[in-house]
Amino acid sequence: MPTNVVMPQMGESIAEGTIVRWIKHVGDKVERDEPLFEISTDKVDAEIPSPAAGVLLEIRANEGETVPVESVVGVIGEETAVAPPPAEPARPAAVVSSPPPAVEKAVEPPAEDRRPLRSSPLVRRIAREHGVDIGRIAGSGVGGRVTKHDILDYVEGRAPAAPAPQPPAQEPPAAPAPERPAFKPSENVEVVPMSVMRRRIAEHMVLSKRTSAHVHSVFEMDFSRVAKIREAKKSEYERAGVKLTYLPFIIKAACDALRAVPVVNASIDGENIVYRKDVNIGIAVALDWGLIVPVIRNADEKNILGLSRAVVDLSTRARAKQLRPEEVQNGTFSITNPGVFGALFGMPIISQPQVAILGVGAVEKRPVVVDDAIAIRPRAYLSLGYDHRLIDGAVADQFMSVIKQRIEAFDPAAV
Repeated sequence: MPTNVVMPQMGESIAEGTIVRWIKHVGDKVERDEPLFEISTDKVDAEIPSPAAGVLLEIRANEGETVPVESVVGVIGEETAVAPPPAEPARPAAVVSSPPPAVEKAVEPPAEDRRPLRSSPLVRRIAREHGVDIGRIAGSGVGGRVTKHDILDYVEGRAPAAPAPQPPAQEPPAAPAPERPAFKPSENVEVVPMSVMRRRIAEHMVLSKRTSAHVHSVFEMDFSRVAKIREAKKSEYERAGVKLTYLPFIIKAACDALRAVPVVNASIDGENIVYRKDVNIGIAVALDWGLIVPVIRNADEKNILGLSRAVVDLSTRARAKQLRPEEVQNGTFSITNPGVFGALFGMPIISQPQVAILGVGAVEKRPVVVDDAIAIRPRAYLSLGYDHRLIDGAVADQFMSVIKQRIEAFDPAAV
C-alpha cells in the first residue's frame, strides 16, 4: 500500500517549509529512516527521513517550492507500482475553440467584515512594532496567510496591500523610488538565486538593524590564566572525547555576567521589558551554505566540561543538518566567534528579539606592559553589540567588566 510523504511540522509556530533538495528521485529505492529530502523553514534546515521502505513513486512538490505542513510532497510504494510515462497520442485531436466562460468580478468584503489573516508570531510582532494592520496586507501564503516576506515588503513600501478607503480630497501616496540595479546588462557577471537560508539570513539581519539601535563596545582581555588552565586540563578533556577550547570559558564568563547584569538577558515587548529567568546561549555556527545559531539551554547550570560537550554536539549536528527546530529557538543571548578565522574583533548584529550579542576575536600572544616591563601575554578583543533602546553604554561596560574579571581571574574549580 502506498505511503504518503508529508511536509513535517518542524516546530509549533512553523506553518510551512521549502523543499531545498530531493535526495532521492522517482524510481529510487529507499530504506525506512533514510534521508529522503531536505527542507528549510523559518527556524532550521533539516534532512527528512523516509517514513517507509520501498520505491519513491511520485514527487508532488518540486525543489524550491514552499508548501504548508502536512501537505503530501511525495509517495512511496512497491517497485512494481511505478507508473509508466503517458503515451503520445496517435494523432492530435481536433480542438474546437470556444469563448471562455464569463468570470464574475470578485467583490471585496467591507473592512469591518474581514477576519484577521493567519500569521506567525514573528509576523504579528513585526506588524505590532511598525503599527501595521495585517488585515490590510495581501498575504501570499497558503490560504492568504501573511508571511515574513509580505510584512517586510509592506513595511519597506514594496508590497501590494488591500485597498483602504481614502477621502476624496486626499492626494495619492508617492510611489517608492526605484531600486538601483546591482549591475548593468553589459557587465561581465554571473547571477545566481539566493538559497532559502541566505534569503532568511538577509531578512533577519535587515529586520534587526531596522528594529534595534545598535551600539558596540570593545574590551581587550588577558587570557593568561585561562591558557594555563587549558594546558593543565587538555589531556583530561581529550580522554573524555572533547577538545578544550577558549569558547567554553567565554560562555561561562558570559553566563556570570548575565546573572550580574540581567537587563542584557532581557527583551523589549512594545513598551515593556521582559526579563528572562533562563540563560539560553546561542552559539553562531558557520556553515558552508550559511549561518545558524543553535542554543545551549540553561547554560549557566553547566560547568566547562558540560559547555564543551554542548558546543561540539550542537555544531556537529548543525553541519550535518540534524538539529531539531526547538534547538535553534528561545535563545536569550548570543555569542559569535569570528576569531576562529583570524579576525581581531567583529561588530555583530543582534539576533532578535534579544538585545545583545558578544563577538569574540582571535586569542593571540601580544606584547603588553606588566609592572612597567614588556611581557608577552595571550590576549583577545571581545565586543558587545547592544540595543541602545534598552541598554545604556555604562550598563554595557559594566557587563563587559564582569566578563573581563571572570576571564582574567578564572576559577579553576569551574573546570
